[in-house]
Amino acid sequence: MDTSYVHPNATVLRSLYADLARIAEYIADDVVLHTAQRGILGRPSKVHGKEAVLAHERDLIRLTGHTLVMDVEHITANDEFGAVLGTLRAHRDRRDIAMPFCGLWRFKGGRIVEHWEHAYDPLLLDRSLTGGTEPVTP
Repeated sequence: MDTSYVHPNATVLRSLYADLARIAEYIADDVVLHTAQRGILGRPSKVHGKEAVLAHERDLIRLTGHTLVMDVEHITANDEFGAVLGTLRAHRDRRDIAMPFCGLWRFKGGRIVEHWEHAYDPLLLDRSLTGGTEPVTP
């Protein structure tokens, strides 16, 4: 087995995590994003459509004061799915945020049609990003 082969969808995910602002290049118009917060504290559990997903990602970047870094450790992908493991890192209100994440992605025809955000502790992440007083590292 050739271990040097990298699936094109893995390359897409690596580019995306290097710069979340590029998500528009890869998502379908009818994309669905399942948020990390899954409806806690009145937050939406899903975001539908390209413009809404772009707004969601821009808000995440804004909440971190543009300090957001998705520190990727592993990526695997095939024609239908991709998975990314890593640590979300940011700085907010003189505090560092560091939280493990797993992003799951569904592809169709080379475009992202669905994404599931998974944070180690969604409530803690939400409080950290919105200025809560909880400790920010699980």
